[in-house]
Amino acid sequence: MRTFPALVAAFFVVAGCSSPSSESAPPGMAPRGTQMTSTKPTRQDLTNKVSLSGKVTIDPTFGLVSPVAGQVRYLDVKQPDKTPTKPTKVANVFANGRPSSVEIPAGAIFSGRLADEKANVLAGQPIVSAKHVGYGIVADIKGEQAYQLSDTLSSVQAQIKNGPGPFPCAVLGTIAALPAGTIPEPPAPSASVPPPSASSTPTIPTRSGLPERKQEPSEPTGMRMVCKAPTDVKLINGAESTIEVITEKATNVMVLPVEAVAGGQGKGKVDVMGSGGQRITKDVVLGLTDGKVVQIKSGLTGDETVAVPGPNLPPAPQDAAGGPIK
Repeated sequence: MRTFPALVAAFFVVAGCSSPSSESAPPGMAPRGTQMTSTKPTRQDLTNKVSLSGKVTIDPTFGLVSPVAGQVRYLDVKQPDKTPTKPTKVANVFANGRPSSVEIPAGAIFSGRLADEKANVLAGQPIVSAKHVGYGIVADIKGEQAYQLSDTLSSVQAQIKNGPGPFPCAVLGTIAALPAGTIPEPPAPSASVPPPSASSTPTIPTRSGLPERKQEPSEPTGMRMVCKAPTDVKLINGAESTIEVITEKATNVMVLPVEAVAGGQGKGKVDVMGSGGQRITKDVVLGLTDGKVVQIKSGLTGDETVAVPGPNLPPAPQDAAGGPIK
């Protein structure tokens, strides 16, 4: 019984020596107490999507771009008496002496020139604004989303909040921001048609012979997407909606959970588990992501065991003032 205090003292000495705070993790191993699991690469189909917040809008304005680089020559477009059921040709862009036509789709009317007559324009530059007659869905686009969406507007779905959907939504025109449109002055009336008095609302003659209010040019817009729903979808002006754009698809590709990968924009790092439990950091090339998994284009064979969470990337070196060293 006399040895009991000595044994207790010896126990605390051993426990103190084995305290986690006094040990350093072996090289390549995670610090003691780190919560860590592992995973293996798998294969699956992957779809990259971008979601936008939108609203149902009456008569939304959209822009049409030049199909080629060249000189734009506008046509004299008269205001229609009714909603056009066929495309309306509004301009030609001449390149190497050959014209490429620009047409407003059926169901829309001309609402402004976005470049000067005979101006040299670039391919993809907005040159005409048009107004869709009826309901459309309009979603504002942030700058960082523009490049994701610029070439991928073929697969678009919309969902009205607490309403119909999802349904396919046909995109109208471009997503580029539009400058203010201009409407050319109508030709002077002939002598047989008396000009309107100064006190009256400016009018222009129509094909029916009845006066009509002067056409107003389009206002400038920011970057936004305008799409129209199928005719059998009931829309209410001002209703909130979500637009989902599929930007890219990949079939049977190697993926890892996003928690296992550090980095982004095509370049990343993962920690592969060695046979002795050590972590070996490897560079990988990244592809699509759906927010849950990310595509591994190269850098792994698919047989590795990968640590989760992934490696911590070292911070950028700082100068004496605390800013990054350039």
